[in-house]
Amino acid sequence: MELTITNASNMNDKAYVRDKMFEFNMMHFPDDLKGRYQEVNLFLKDETGQIYGGIIGEICWNWMEIQYLFVDAAYRGAGYGKKLLAEAEKLAREKQCEFMKLDTLSFQALDFYKKQGFEVYGVIENAGRHTHYYLKKEFGVLDE
Repeated sequence: MELTITNASNMNDKAYVRDKMFEFNMMHFPDDLKGRYQEVNLFLKDETGQIYGGIIGEICWNWMEIQYLFVDAAYRGAGYGKKLLAEAEKLAREKQCEFMKLDTLSFQALDFYKKQGFEVYGVIENAGRHTHYYLKKEFGVLDE
């Protein structure tokens, strides 16, 4: 049998690849880290429920990954990004994560993340003619 490669958006196929990768990974992780997955969805809203930003991420094994952090332009500089990150870090620590990681582009929020204690651990130059930074904030090993 010969296999072919297709390029199509298919939710079932995406789920198959994701689930099989997860299954493979589980064979290599210590038992105490298995089952440690949680979506992180923190939203910045007003009293009417209108959304103005938030954090989308996940807790996976012993870390939290922030995939998106956004604050509406009208509210930037007012401390909401810092509050969102602090809430995410609080959750990460409660869930016994040892670090948080995220990435940002040179036109986004590198200095902001550094001020919040994140350190650059990787850089890709010429990512869309910008620099792509990978950052991490260590908590250390937590007492149980």
